[in-house]
Order: sequence, then C-alpha cells, then structure tokens
Amino acid sequence: MNEQTQRIILAITGATGMLYVTALLDLLADQNVAVDAIISAAGSKVLGLEQDMVPEDLPNINRWFAVADFTAPPASGSARYDAMIILPCTVGTLGAVASGFSGNLIHRAADVTLKERRPLLLAVRETPLNRTHLNNMLALHDAGAIICPPMPSFYLHPADLATMARQFAGRICDQVGLHLHKLPRWQGIS
Repeated sequence: MNEQTQRIILAITGATGMLYVTALLDLLADQNVAVDAIISAAGSKVLGLEQDMVPEDLPNINRWFAVADFTAPPASGSARYDAMIILPCTVGTLGAVASGFSGNLIHRAADVTLKERRPLLLAVRETPLNRTHLNNMLALHDAGAIICPPMPSFYLHPADLATMARQFAGRICDQVGLHLHKLPRWQGIS
C-alpha cells in the first residue's frame, strides 16, 4: 500500500442485501482503496443464503477482523481509517450504534468513526420502519452519520439486479468520499 491508499472499514451484518456487498467490493477492485472487513455471525449466515459464499470468498478484502476482537485496529481512532460502511445494516446494529453500546467490534468501530468525525454510512435494511428505528436514525444523523438505505434507482434503466446493485454501491462510494469516475451518472434530459 502506498501513502495515497484510502482505508475503509466494511462491516457486514445480518440483514438482507448481500448483492450490494459484492457490488461494492467489485467497484473498489481497481481503486486505490484498502478494505478491512468485519462480519457478524448473522451476516455470515445471510451471505451464505443469498450469495452461496463464505466471508473468505468475498473479493478484494485486505484484512478480516473477528467481530469479538476489541484489540483490532478499528477499535481505536489512532488506526486512521478514512471511512466506515455498514452494509447491510440491521436495525439491531443501528440501535446499538445510536445508543453508544459497543457489544462487538462493529459497534465499537462505528463509535470510534463517529467520535473521530470520519464518515460513517449505515445502509439500514428494514421495512417498514417503526418509531424506534426512525429515532435511532435521527440520533445517528445528528451525530454525523450518513443514513443511506439500499434504495435502487431506475432512471438509468438498470438491465438487471447486478447493475442496480452496482449503481447503489457507487452511490455509497460518493457518500463516503470515494469518487469513482467510471460510473454512469445522470446527465439530465436533452
């Protein structure tokens, strides 16, 4: 890794939406971005159900950290990550981070990201939302987090689910300051 490499933490929790994870990692493959990852036990199960993969099958991961390892670099602000993405993000993780509860390394890394005022994006995957979910989202928004539920767009006419997931993954990158030039973007109506 050279000094220009951006470092991000990718946390994968047990919500549906693993297609977005693989799309994000594919987008970052030829970028100057090192992705360190953490996955919850439920995240591993959903990855298997939805993508027929185990975490080690995911491409372009620089380093894995155990979800119970509070001595891992993401547990400290001195590790100097540029951003953290929780994709997909369960409402349980949303609630833990909103309340400052560090029950695992995902929660702790998110808390560190907020306290260091670095970009934290939560792709909250739940519907419908109840008042508790909305209050937790508002609390995290007020703390500086980016709440970005996986909402596909159709105005670029995605040909398939993979293209749709790639477009959303590109949107995630934009939100945390990873600007990819190869993505199709809205050009307006001529």
